[in-house]
Amino acid sequence: MLNHVKQYINGEWVDSTGSGTIDVINPATEEVIGKISSGTEEDVNRAVQAAKEAFPTFSKMSVNDRIKLLEAIAKEYENRKEDLIKVITEELGAPITKSEEIHYQLGLTHFKQAAEELKTFKFTEERGNSYILKEPIGVSGLITPWNFPTNQISTKLASALAAGSTMVVKPTSKTPFAAIILAEIFDKVGVPKGVFNLVNGSGSTVGRAISSHPDIDSVSFTGSGAVGSNLMKNAADDIKNVSLELGGKSPLVILKDADVKEAAKTALAQIATNTGQVCSAATRMIVPEEMHDDFIGAMKELVTEFPVGDPQDKHTFMGPQVSKEQWETVQAYIKKGEEEGATLVIGGPGKPDGLDKGFFSKITVFTNVQNDMTIAQEEIFGPVMSVITYKDIDEAIEIANDTIYGLAGYVFGNDKEELKKVALSIRAGQIRINDSETDRSAPFGGFKQSGIGREWGDYGIEEFLEPKAIMGMPS
Repeated sequence: MLNHVKQYINGEWVDSTGSGTIDVINPATEEVIGKISSGTEEDVNRAVQAAKEAFPTFSKMSVNDRIKLLEAIAKEYENRKEDLIKVITEELGAPITKSEEIHYQLGLTHFKQAAEELKTFKFTEERGNSYILKEPIGVSGLITPWNFPTNQISTKLASALAAGSTMVVKPTSKTPFAAIILAEIFDKVGVPKGVFNLVNGSGSTVGRAISSHPDIDSVSFTGSGAVGSNLMKNAADDIKNVSLELGGKSPLVILKDADVKEAAKTALAQIATNTGQVCSAATRMIVPEEMHDDFIGAMKELVTEFPVGDPQDKHTFMGPQVSKEQWETVQAYIKKGEEEGATLVIGGPGKPDGLDKGFFSKITVFTNVQNDMTIAQEEIFGPVMSVITYKDIDEAIEIANDTIYGLAGYVFGNDKEELKKVALSIRAGQIRINDSETDRSAPFGGFKQSGIGREWGDYGIEEFLEPKAIMGMPS
């Protein structure tokens, strides 16, 4: 059992001021694997006070020393590789190969990238008779989600440290143990006391206390749109800076000249990776009318290349949903798709054969989907795909943009001019052409209801800085 019922405040593991605990469930076995503290508002107050007291000194730490600190964190992160892979597989249900190839690697990349960005980052600028200085924003509240236990927390932590801000972190209570390992890493490398504070607990208590605390200067949140909206309301009383990375309903526009099998494989990987629990996943496949039947046939043929099963099995591509609640949500959307008249061509309701225990879903594909259907408009956060057909490229772009979200977009094909046209026309924060490699120095964030602000690279560091202009600075 991974019992860890202490909070990390002011450089020490301390008892919570409350006695409540929260069970952490292995979604593949439905068994309790550990407990964490159900933190209190007083725990948050103590953490904020520690961060506030540490800020004046840490904000003045030299850039070189912050680079060394980030590099030391990255090195110790590598030393904890096996621990991180093991715990992510158990608490999230990610297949063990994906825990290593995706989750472990993403967290490491952000610490290394932030250190590299600092080597060339400009904190000062002379413009006309003005001296412009970018100063650390202050005490930052970081609230992170369950679907990527190392990725989203690491990009926030690395950017805040690079900027010189202190922080109070609330990881999700569904996948908290990876964050606890990160706290151990920070402690081991000697992050100054009070700079990093971790308070476990519920969103309704700890998250609300962070977003409404008068001594927190900025809040960075990743999660659902509904929670993000409430967080903004809490933060409004003190006019906090707010950065939000929220939901998505991303389109994948497949061009008429695309290789059908390659397009189908790319589409299946989009919804099967991390069991579809990816905010930027392409879940609306926008396909030429004349390609539709071949595309569906190719997916039926290729779906066996994405086996669902035991996360400990190295041959498994897709594990379970993170919780019973999330599984039930996915099932409700599958039922809704059938009720609204979409045609089920792969998967469907219930669990895959032979997987009676655990929160496993089937890879599910609907066709004859209209873009105003619920399954085409709302974020499902599961392995469910909507296939929508188009007559010409302008209609494809119109369908792609017909959503309240704008986190990511994808286009797949060969015609260079059409690839560029679609990529430039989709209103979203990050566009991927074909299977291009992700650039962690590029900004990540959304248009419309997908969020406010950006993460990754120098854009992520900027979120934790405030520009100050000084006119007539003596030379």
